[in-house]
Amino acid sequence: MIPLKKLFPLTRLLCLFFFQVALCAFVSAADSEGPKKKGADPLRPNIILILADDLGFSDLGCYGGEIDTPNLDRLAAGGMRSTQFYNCGVCRTTRATLLTGVHPRRRNRGRLLHPEMLTIAEVLKTAGYQTSLTGKWHFPQNDIGFPVYRPTDRGFDEYFGIANGCCNYFDPAKAFPDFDKGVPPLPFLQNENQLTEFPDDFYATNAFTDHAIEQIDAFSAGAKTGEAPFFIHLSYTAPHYPLHAKPEDIAKYKGRYDAGYAAIRKARHKRLIDLGILDAAAKLSEADPQLGDFRYDYAMTAWEDVENPDREKRRMEVYAAMVDSMDQGIGKVMAALERNEVADNTLVIFLSDNGGCASHVGYSDEEQRREHAEYNQDLPGSVDTFDYVGPGWGWVQNSPFRRYKVWTYEAGIATPMIAHWPGQIDSGEITSAIGHVVDFMPTFAELSGAEYPGQRNGVDVLKPEGESFVSVLKGEDLPEAGYSRYHFWALYGNRAVRQGKWKMVWGTTARKWELYNLKVDRTETMDVIQKHPNQARRMEQAWLRWAKETGYPLKGNGL
Repeated sequence: MIPLKKLFPLTRLLCLFFFQVALCAFVSAADSEGPKKKGADPLRPNIILILADDLGFSDLGCYGGEIDTPNLDRLAAGGMRSTQFYNCGVCRTTRATLLTGVHPRRRNRGRLLHPEMLTIAEVLKTAGYQTSLTGKWHFPQNDIGFPVYRPTDRGFDEYFGIANGCCNYFDPAKAFPDFDKGVPPLPFLQNENQLTEFPDDFYATNAFTDHAIEQIDAFSAGAKTGEAPFFIHLSYTAPHYPLHAKPEDIAKYKGRYDAGYAAIRKARHKRLIDLGILDAAAKLSEADPQLGDFRYDYAMTAWEDVENPDREKRRMEVYAAMVDSMDQGIGKVMAALERNEVADNTLVIFLSDNGGCASHVGYSDEEQRREHAEYNQDLPGSVDTFDYVGPGWGWVQNSPFRRYKVWTYEAGIATPMIAHWPGQIDSGEITSAIGHVVDFMPTFAELSGAEYPGQRNGVDVLKPEGESFVSVLKGEDLPEAGYSRYHFWALYGNRAVRQGKWKMVWGTTARKWELYNLKVDRTETMDVIQKHPNQARRMEQAWLRWAKETGYPLKGNGL
């Protein structure tokens, strides 16, 4: 095994020192502008909501990762990090809940965006906000028998991006390989117009950054007066597969992952504790065994048994480069806010749509595995490759938790969440208040002064199901009701319910409830359901009521 002193450069071993330097520098810069009274009534804030795709809980430097993310680290140093913020475990469910403030309703062949749901953009436009969406949308476009739900049909003034799940980062017009979807390229839109040609130097992450900056430039004049603030949703596809990154970014990570899965997880676990994100008593969870033939249930290969170590290391190197590129883009977005003199009244929030992804289509299918190998003659990273990080690195990305995307253990649903708002959020704050993407709608409505409409196009709409966390952003504690509130999850047969310190999890292959006290066991290593049967019974009944209300089927493992 490679010694840890060779695993990480000196700069990574000194990450805590540099994080503190960034914090001091940020605070000094803020002080030089003159004192700002926290809680002073500002103009209605601009809001930039940045969503990463398949980013793990501990990938960022400020969340214990070894990936270089100086711009997000600066946002964290000058703002707030959450230790207990949740998404919905997979791309589409998170997006549906985040944008509408209600949990998905499963009907109409799994469609998750319905006429009786309002989007954040539709609500904020009633308060005079300018709105834009850049990047991933992931809702159906032209299905026969269903409304056309493009972003510009749902409250966004401007849209540029991939309308469905993912694309080739260098050429979105390139078809998917047969071993993956084997379909033509998915729609890439500029407002309502489909784009089919892209410049030679195109890279999706850069293009999304550039479009968001264009929107900041276009919206800032109205935002400065307070008459027309803006809401920009920057929804990156990075670091979702396929593994595509620029050569100069990949080169930075050569050798950084040579020590393998367990060593990286162990190092991340320690840094999470050192940074104050994780309690010192939280154990580093072990790998879960494969329990069935569910397509997202993988056995974990030991590092010494990996068949092609060079390709395996390269996968994580490219993944890290994709995260790095996204961070570079976020730095440019923050610079655009400064250049347009709107940074001081802009709330910037960053999070991920689910945990790191362990998917590999050829994992259990010999034919797909052969096709994958034939297609990927080169190492991952370039336009003519199409690869995934796979189970081992997907497990690492979510250190110290169990499993990965799609599962309802913490690895699948806990997200890093950074909030930055000069003069309103204290620098260097860490909050353990429990939050969820369903809370964005009421939070943004409160900040904007928008009244939530009762109807949309003559149809009665569902009321928001989350709670505003404006008070948390301003450093106040949650009211007592916030700790007794239930949070629910359901996807692909996996289930979970959380209330305060208690969390129950049902795995689709184990097919039984497990109960954890997250106050003392955040990494879900000690099932205490036999000791607390009454608590488990109450939580199960609450989940069953919620499943009935939202139409989630109790049989099968569909989305």
